[in-house]
Amino acid sequence: MNISTQAVHIGLEWDTRTGAVSVPIYQTATFRHPGLGQSTGYDYTRSGNPTRQALEEGIARLEGGTRGFAYASGMAAIANLLLLFRAGDHIVVTEDLYGGTCRLFDKVFNQFGLTFTYVDTSDSAQVAAAIRPETRALFVESLTNPLLKFADLPTLSGLCRDRGLLLIVDNTFLTPYLLQPLDLGADITVYSASKYLAGHNDTIAGLVVVRDPQLAEQVYFHQNAAGAVLGPQDSWLVIRGMKTLGVRLDRQQENALRIARWLKSHPAVARVYYPGLDEHPNHDLMGRDTRGYGAMIAFEVDNPALVEQILLNTRLISFAESLGGVETLMTFPEVQTHADIPPELRARLGINNRLLRLSVGIEDSDDLIEDLRQALEG
Repeated sequence: MNISTQAVHIGLEWDTRTGAVSVPIYQTATFRHPGLGQSTGYDYTRSGNPTRQALEEGIARLEGGTRGFAYASGMAAIANLLLLFRAGDHIVVTEDLYGGTCRLFDKVFNQFGLTFTYVDTSDSAQVAAAIRPETRALFVESLTNPLLKFADLPTLSGLCRDRGLLLIVDNTFLTPYLLQPLDLGADITVYSASKYLAGHNDTIAGLVVVRDPQLAEQVYFHQNAAGAVLGPQDSWLVIRGMKTLGVRLDRQQENALRIARWLKSHPAVARVYYPGLDEHPNHDLMGRDTRGYGAMIAFEVDNPALVEQILLNTRLISFAESLGGVETLMTFPEVQTHADIPPELRARLGINNRLLRLSVGIEDSDDLIEDLRQALEG
């Protein structure tokens, strides 16, 4: 079945006793045993919950993986994956990535003996040059945050196979609707499910999908041991959101392309980053590997003073953290989402005091363009 159809049917046949179309919310901490030494398959919600399991099985099907795992946040999901490694291990990482991931790597796990090297993972030669004898994994954002560079996953997965490395792909910006990294050779896919998957800016969640059964058992051990699992209510919210993933992203991408073209034509806008534009350096590569270009835009204005003017004067577009919901949101990466990236790296990457990031929603694109126009022009 098409990904959009599979998403609609997540949990649909879960409740065989009543035939409920919506998977029930099993709001329970524990489960009664039918007898001594017997179990219903559920013992304690940290170890397994039917609502969470419906979500985990659903995302595994969408990704084509062996097993899925749901966590209390995207950062909890990434932290859980880092438990696969030990002191002395080295990981090569996308340099243009979410600032919170950089903070987790450099200010938390670095103190436990893990080391990280940041490179442009859209350049496979740079990745190869960064690999050391102690390297154990490559952590890639498939479409980077906020500058929207796209990684050549088939090439990187071949490199990882040759060197015996795990390939972990944060696919938050594209979702399985547009890209399935496991099909291109990745070992693990991770998501901030708070974003496009849940889709309504109303819950925090993280998801992981693993291709290899033995590796999946290791991930489950750490999920259960560390316990940062997603609760049943939030699991249900993510399932509900995922059912409309296809129709939302279709509309969001349509809006994003129109807005990117309009921004490119505005005299106060110096540069537009959107892979759906023909001139984007990864446009053709994404056309080969994905089913679309996503709905994130970054753009630079020609005057730093315009940043505050825009952020404080939009009427439809909210100045707010996060992305991927039905509402259009705008952030200022230098002081918000990427403040934890070292200033010298931000400067080199182009995350500067003129850069804004736009998460395009499902509103009418004419209304969004008019809102940007009046904010830009004061």
